[in-house]
Amino acid sequence: MKSMTSTPEKILDVAQSLIVKGGYNGFSYADISAAIGIRKASIHHHFPTKAELVSALVDRYNQQADAGLKSLRQQFSNPAEQLQTYLNYWQTCIRDAAPPFCVCAMLAGEMQMLPEEVESRVRVHFRSLANWLASVLQAGMELDLFRLDKRPEEVAQMLMASVHGAMLSARAFSDPELFTTIVTPQVARLRAPGC
Repeated sequence: MKSMTSTPEKILDVAQSLIVKGGYNGFSYADISAAIGIRKASIHHHFPTKAELVSALVDRYNQQADAGLKSLRQQFSNPAEQLQTYLNYWQTCIRDAAPPFCVCAMLAGEMQMLPEEVESRVRVHFRSLANWLASVLQAGMELDLFRLDKRPEEVAQMLMASVHGAMLSARAFSDPELFTTIVTPQVARLRAPGC
């Protein structure tokens, strides 16, 4: 019986795991070839250049992230629950090491070295995430669930930096619990008294 996963999807899956491990410059088509047992020429057939491969990967990642955030809005009407579920997702991923890190966060660390088409897609991810966080914070403020000392857009940027910084710390110290240690107080400060 034929596999349900297409060759381009397998290539993207392996590329994603390699980027999470070593960044944009930490893998080659030879690594992908060895991982899935196809010739490098076959990879080039689907993705002629590494920049095209990683651009397609970031596009797929952004679509998945957008779908996940949209799903949170549909599942939970309460903005505090939306935010906590988002944070729980990353906490579980880091604890279970699947996936242990945001691909776009990994790529953002290499922004100066990325091809422009990859760089622009990474920026799209962070703008989209920041907009979602700001909208959740704004909705939570309107419902008296959150108390913000700055504009929702500014708090969203700080929260996003805390989440991604917590991912880095957890990874650097091989301690998944550091994510919770860093992020929990940040969220606690946002909650209105009695919430």
